[in-house]
Amino acid sequence: MATLPSDPRPILGRVDANGRLIAADPELERLQNEAGSRVGAILALPQLAAIARVASRLEIPVSRRVLAAGNAQDVDMWVRAVPESGEVALTIERWSARPASGARLSSIGAVEHERLEPEPLRWAVDEHLRLVTISPRFAEIASVEVAQAEGQPLTRLFRLEENDDGAMPLIEALASRTGFSGQQVSLRSGGNKLVLDGEAVTGPSGEFAGFEGFASSVGSESEGLGPALDNSIQTALRTPLDSIVRSAEEMIGQSQTSVRQEYADYATDIATAARHLLSVIRALADHADGSAPNQVDLAVLTSEAVGLVETAARERSIVIGVEPVEILLARGESRSVIQVLVNLIGNAVRHSSPGTAVTISFRNSGGSARVHIADEGPGIAPEHQARIFEPYETGAPAGDGIGLGLAIARRLARGMGGDIELESAPGEGSRFTLVLPAA
Repeated sequence: MATLPSDPRPILGRVDANGRLIAADPELERLQNEAGSRVGAILALPQLAAIARVASRLEIPVSRRVLAAGNAQDVDMWVRAVPESGEVALTIERWSARPASGARLSSIGAVEHERLEPEPLRWAVDEHLRLVTISPRFAEIASVEVAQAEGQPLTRLFRLEENDDGAMPLIEALASRTGFSGQQVSLRSGGNKLVLDGEAVTGPSGEFAGFEGFASSVGSESEGLGPALDNSIQTALRTPLDSIVRSAEEMIGQSQTSVRQEYADYATDIATAARHLLSVIRALADHADGSAPNQVDLAVLTSEAVGLVETAARERSIVIGVEPVEILLARGESRSVIQVLVNLIGNAVRHSSPGTAVTISFRNSGGSARVHIADEGPGIAPEHQARIFEPYETGAPAGDGIGLGLAIARRLARGMGGDIELESAPGEGSRFTLVLPAA
């Protein structure tokens, strides 16, 4: 059976123009054999085959996490497919075995045919919202063949719709590189409505690589999640997360002494994830009384936003300096504020030269609370400063984002009664400011 490789080397394979696995390292060959095929025959692992087809059709590299089924276990892997001279080269990393998933059957009493759970409506897109995988049943509902759908933009098959509050969760999640829920869509083939829920996918190096998730019919979800988080549940959730953050930060602080750097890096990732979970809990608590906007502490939310982008900053040797401030209260919604700040700080990191700094400062004046994010990047010419807030305008080289982040960030800020301001000049860096009503 397919097993965990004994060393971290990549596992390689090659697929020809007809979808045949023509070369494979032993681990991949063994998995192909367990699927009832062999090297030289059609690649019998559906998810790998789909990724190879998309890469071949679009003539671009495609990366995706895959869970492939073996005889006695499943194999979780990260696959990169690169088209080369009419063939597709496969590079597999993070290969790990796990217990095989059980059949999707009712667990109570005898299982009758009618009680089989229907195939989930699964889907996955890359960082440009192109469909990488779509389950057969989902494709059937969308009146399209699976092979036809693969590689198509998600919006070619589905029309994204605003929620009652004017939000588009998928687009907002695209800007902040986070998961989302409740994105309403209608099928272009017939107008039937569905709801998409998805999780952000990250590549082997932590880079954003798209979304994967499920679809459901409108009205099929549970009517809410019960009562909002009460204080006892908040405490039960936040206390261990706070402890995780403290322990991780202690390990980070020892990176120059007794702790190896790679472990300190792991600790940074752990702390980042824990801070993100804390922000989710905070957002749930903010909605407890159903009122909006709420009172938020911009100093705390800025710290959480910095935690979500500090890994990217570290990789570029960029220092994020935050002005010390005990508290800065404003009127807003925690989740939206974090999303705006992650976008602004992330932009500053991306457009800064390695070895420079991003500086964050705070002001409370004239009835407004302000968070300033200043970088040492190339700056923005006056004639381009209004344009970069328009959808699909990136102000960056082709391929560096799709130009929705600032447009969404400004809409979120204005939805909370605030705005985003920009001061910049060529060669002098840029300073973006989130402005919210002071509390």
